[in-house]
Amino acid sequence: MKLYQLHSKQALPISKSKAWDFLSDPGNLKVITPEHMEFTILSGADRPMFPGQIIQYKVSPFPGYTTKWVTEITQVKEGDYFVDEQRFGPYALWHHKHFIKEIDGGVEMEDIIDYKIPLGVLGQIAHPIIVKNQLKKIFEFREKKLIKLFGTVEGAPKTITYKSF
Repeated sequence: MKLYQLHSKQALPISKSKAWDFLSDPGNLKVITPEHMEFTILSGADRPMFPGQIIQYKVSPFPGYTTKWVTEITQVKEGDYFVDEQRFGPYALWHHKHFIKEIDGGVEMEDIIDYKIPLGVLGQIAHPIIVKNQLKKIFEFREKKLIKLFGTVEGAPKTITYKSF
């Protein structure tokens, strides 16, 4: 089974504390997720983020397919990073690291997602056609939404890259 990685960086002209307050609030995930995905938090987002926190969602990644997704916040370093891992959901593995660091003119947000697709060879065939494109669209939407909410740091590169292992 192949392991895939999505790596995204984006600069925002806001303070580290403002970035942390927004990104570490699970309720804001709905704000930065495309509406067509019908993302709904079912439970677990009613308090500030902490290690061991279980958050349950309902999401429709593709038309006609809705699934529950359960993640656990496994690591938190207040103001700097947090990690969420899927416990139940559409992926065979989902490990998502969120980093925030100060840069000239604001902060750089960095996401590193290591994931595996279920269904063996069928999943590997579906990855470049469906899954990779869907993740790209989600992160492009997030980028645009965050620019709309907070602006952008002039001249700062925005990157989304993929690898497979």
